[in-house]
Amino acid sequence: MAHILGSLNDALINSAWLTIGSFDGVHLGHQSLIRQLVNGAHTVGVPAVVLTFHPHPVVVLRGITGDIYLTLPEERVQLFADLGVDVVIVEPFTRELSLTSAREFVARIVSHLGLQHLLIGHDFALGHAREGNFGVLEKLGQELSFEVEQFDAIQIDGDVISSSGIRLMLDAGEVNRAARWLGRPYRVSGIVVPGDHRGSSIGFPTANLSVPAGKIKPAVGVYACQAWVNGRVWAAATNIGVRPTFDGQGTTIHVEAHLLDYSGDLYGQSISLDFYERLRGEQRFPNVQALIAQIGKDILRTRAIIPVQQIARLEK
Repeated sequence: MAHILGSLNDALINSAWLTIGSFDGVHLGHQSLIRQLVNGAHTVGVPAVVLTFHPHPVVVLRGITGDIYLTLPEERVQLFADLGVDVVIVEPFTRELSLTSAREFVARIVSHLGLQHLLIGHDFALGHAREGNFGVLEKLGQELSFEVEQFDAIQIDGDVISSSGIRLMLDAGEVNRAARWLGRPYRVSGIVVPGDHRGSSIGFPTANLSVPAGKIKPAVGVYACQAWVNGRVWAAATNIGVRPTFDGQGTTIHVEAHLLDYSGDLYGQSISLDFYERLRGEQRFPNVQALIAQIGKDILRTRAIIPVQQIARLEK
């Protein structure tokens, strides 16, 4: 279990290996870097520390708003812990911090962590105007007695794995491609809140998820998912969209999951949806009967993609 700190100022470590970054998504490239960090730190008997930021620097520096996160801070922290990280520092990113020089920020790190080894990504830089590149950090390391190591980019099919690339895949509904770069299916979690019960009225009750602000949802459409509820997993046909058959030209995006073979009250419970495949785009049907017929086909395809045998293995 990783120790979580809300600021670098809260840390007091005598000697540590460290990596720094936003690490949104904790994709395969991030995972490889962090495993190297953990293995190296534990070999010499010191803590492996990850320093990450929230909000994302682009929110502060460029004023970007809306749903931009592949992983919210609590999701990122859990993924770091699963990789064996000992300490996670979630540093608040502010405009004041963005104006801090590389030398000043590194001096803070050395003071609070007893920095022994800094492992950075291939495109990493810190400090005002990204002045703290690999060369600058190497010189600071020689001066302040820590080593700097740069980690090479990880590629799939000749493309460098990146958080921005995964965001583009999700925007296009390409959840299977996103899963390859993430090393796991893309996950959206939320609390089940009351809906308008239209799914129940046509024989397909759905869990209407309230998804936290900032979390990216895949493109509008219907997806084959696995739904996790209280440690159990169910196949789920999930619709993301504005429900045009019922709501006409509505603009509110809903996330509604029909859990196959589930019976019971889900209101107030937390559900996590793992997205495996996009079945189709969202459609406006001429009548409810046509919608019901299509949902039946969506369920059959979901069963084929996420068979019962796979669910049984996950629950063991």
